Amino acid sequence: MSLLLLLGVLAGVLTTVTGMGGGVLLLLALSLLGSPAEALAVTSPALLVGNAHRLLLFWRDVDRPVGGALALGALPGSVLGGLLTVALPELALQAILVLATALALTRALGLWTYHPPAAALVPAGFAVGAVAATTGSAGLLVGPLVLASGLAGARYIATIAAVGVAMHLGRIAAYGVGGLVTATTLTSSAALALAVLVGNAAGERLRRGLPARLAVRLELAVLLTCMALALAGLA
Repeated sequence: MSLLLLLGVLAGVLTTVTGMGGGVLLLLALSLLGSPAEALAVTSPALLVGNAHRLLLFWRDVDRPVGGALALGALPGSVLGGLLTVALPELALQAILVLATALALTRALGLWTYHPPAAALVPAGFAVGAVAATTGSAGLLVGPLVLASGLAGARYIATIAAVGVAMHLGRIAAYGVGGLVTATTLTSSAALALAVLVGNAAGERLRRGLPARLAVRLELAVLLTCMALALAGLA
């Protein structure tokens, strides 16, 4: 339980400061302690609470068109993905990760300035929701999409949190139908959720003291690190 609480605090700080990475950290650690299915079942309710809290903290910064379009697709996509017993082929996921990250990085470098219309993000949100429910790699896909839409800083954090709420709601519903959510997993999730909330609060204070340019660089650094872990077969 002490390890679970420590991981929850670290995940909350990491995601609030950089917009992503906390969920991957939790899944990596909990998968070593149990099965991947158990890790998904335990982390999903805790991450829902964490994203909902983060959404409240940054509510005014949410980009409604981008966040709404992604959430509209992510909710049904995550329900469908959660009901599937087989994840996407590893090669397909790797290709999506590389492409999405390349788009984010080239845009961050100023090589292109195209802003995809909100309507085009709905099918992308559906795909992200399905992948997230079967692999847990939500932030790895949502982060690049939000960055590629031209968002950064607080708007980036807030919009990812909004999409995360929709995604985790769908996942939990599907996991519950599939029997993955039990009294045991909910007990662990409750403790983990409290720790994530503490980490969120600490991360929010830390982020306020960071220069805007450094915060953007951290977002990209975490994006690259998490993608590298996924490509290495660790996530």
